Amino acid sequence: MYNRRQFLGTGAAVTAAFSGLASLTACGQNNVTPTRPFTSDLIPDTAALLDLPPGFSYTVISTEGEAMHDGLITPGDFDGMAAFDMPDGITLVRNHELRAGQTDRSPFLPSGRGIGAINAERLYDRGADGTGIPGGTTTLVLDPDTLEIRNQFLSLCGTYNNCAGGPTPWGSWLTCEETTYRAGNQLTRDHGYVFEVPANARELVEAIPLTDMGRFRHEAIAVDPRTGIIYLTEDAYDIALFYRFIPDRPGQLAAGGRLQALKIIDRPGFDTRNWDEQRFATGSGFAVLWIDVEDRDNPDSDLAERHIAISAAHFTRGEGIWFGENELYFACTDGGAAHAGQIYRYTPSPFEGQDGELHQPARLELFLESPGDETMGMCDNITIAPWGDLILAEDGEGEQYIRGVTPTGRIYTIARNAFNENNRYSEFCGPCFSPDGNILFVNVQSAPSRTFAIRGPWHVLA
Repeated sequence: MYNRRQFLGTGAAVTAAFSGLASLTACGQNNVTPTRPFTSDLIPDTAALLDLPPGFSYTVISTEGEAMHDGLITPGDFDGMAAFDMPDGITLVRNHELRAGQTDRSPFLPSGRGIGAINAERLYDRGADGTGIPGGTTTLVLDPDTLEIRNQFLSLCGTYNNCAGGPTPWGSWLTCEETTYRAGNQLTRDHGYVFEVPANARELVEAIPLTDMGRFRHEAIAVDPRTGIIYLTEDAYDIALFYRFIPDRPGQLAAGGRLQALKIIDRPGFDTRNWDEQRFATGSGFAVLWIDVEDRDNPDSDLAERHIAISAAHFTRGEGIWFGENELYFACTDGGAAHAGQIYRYTPSPFEGQDGELHQPARLELFLESPGDETMGMCDNITIAPWGDLILAEDGEGEQYIRGVTPTGRIYTIARNAFNENNRYSEFCGPCFSPDGNILFVNVQSAPSRTFAIRGPWHVLA
């Protein structure tokens, strides 16, 4: 098991343990009247990249297409990300949501000749033409004072549609394939797995699928530092499950474990989406248990359908997830009557994963349901700020924002993507705080992909 001190000591998710604390002292401020910006308070960016509140500023850390230190090109479609405190600097491990055939955004150049610069045996899938499936992760090592990139390199590749994932208490990043594509056409192997990337790796790691964590449209993960149990979301349209993985050896995921799906007690197959009827009221909750997942390799890509039929709860498009102080939050991006997004809060049983949870079950609460895009549009990746608020990245139609949500459910605005390509605003991805809590790192996914570092008087949000 992992205690709170061990979890915070990794630096991997330092802000996670502050969830639910509306603490002004977290940012060194006392007797401050909280003020939170709304959309109208943002200052238009003269560079037309990122609008921020007064007093805040940004630096572009990394941009798609730049040369990396390993001789490759920074691939595109930046997505989920986490920050780690490492001896050689702040380390960001960043996903790339790339698919087969996206050679124009590949680390190996459109010709594929860059693959000769790496140990190609470490790729999960080289593809039918041998040029490598371009999805995976890059790792950036930053000077903690100047944020200058000391090292940037490809750390995992040959995977498909790496959307989100999550940090672990033992100092690694779990990257998730959001797909159920099988071998055939451009692919030589089945996809839809979770892969682990150590944050201290300084070269391309071997891509080993964690098959016991299931094959489905993985989105994100969060780890309970007390138990090592991993919670997983599924980004499947209309029909998805919420999962947990109980490892046989906490911290050693390749050793295997049990994959389970959440069910609501006495409400088999309960539909949480609220699309046609408000079955789950905001602020309400249910006691829950878990059922074992059968045929986790999902040969017919019907895992959710099969398990809802035998009592698992019915979700839609599970997205970001983050663990807080003995609770976690996760997003369903198109849940709710307006299809604008839901945020759920899960409180584990004191006997999570043990026989005693039957008598003291966990609880699932609908923390927030957006009434429309103008309030919060299709929440995606999430994190938790040092002052206890949820930080949400939007992935909806029209303009895209980074939103904050207080412990009481009040929504406010932190940033707006000001870059418009062909009347389209790209989604925000991968929000995470630096190990000291002073910098918010975030990605904008396309046109081109960029990683930003945002600084400012965070105490005014506390």
